Amino acid sequence: MNKKARQAAILRIISEYEVTTQNELIELLYQEGIDVCQSTLSRDIRELEIEKRVNENDVNCYYSGLCPANTRYNSIFAQSVISMDNAGNIVVLKCRAGLANAAGAVVDQLKLPTVVGSIAGDDTVFILTKTENHAAKLIADLRRMKRKK
Repeated sequence: MNKKARQAAILRIISEYEVTTQNELIELLYQEGIDVCQSTLSRDIRELEIEKRVNENDVNCYYSGLCPANTRYNSIFAQSVISMDNAGNIVVLKCRAGLANAAGAVVDQLKLPTVVGSIAGDDTVFILTKTENHAAKLIADLRRMKRKK
């Protein structure tokens, strides 16, 4: 498995589960057929800028950043965005008709250093990130934000 695929799996797992230790993350990766040693995982965590925070359930778990506390933004974003994907370092948000500007404005409000810029049409937002890893991380974070409406 290549590094990009492994890191994408890490971001997906920590967005889906309350992962509290590196050993737990190693086990979840292993269950998906990804064998990784602790030093490689530590390097991935550092490169992806993953940190540990206390979540809404008072559990100290791995977290990939983002998710502003402002539930108004989360609600606008959740109601606007239908799907999201990336092609290289470009993230594409498919939105309900007429709501792409609202979703794009929420992303712009986050002022993320890994986002170069965004452009919104009627039902689509294109977000340019600095690297493909940043795009994968952004999608994981936006999915988490969408669930927190």
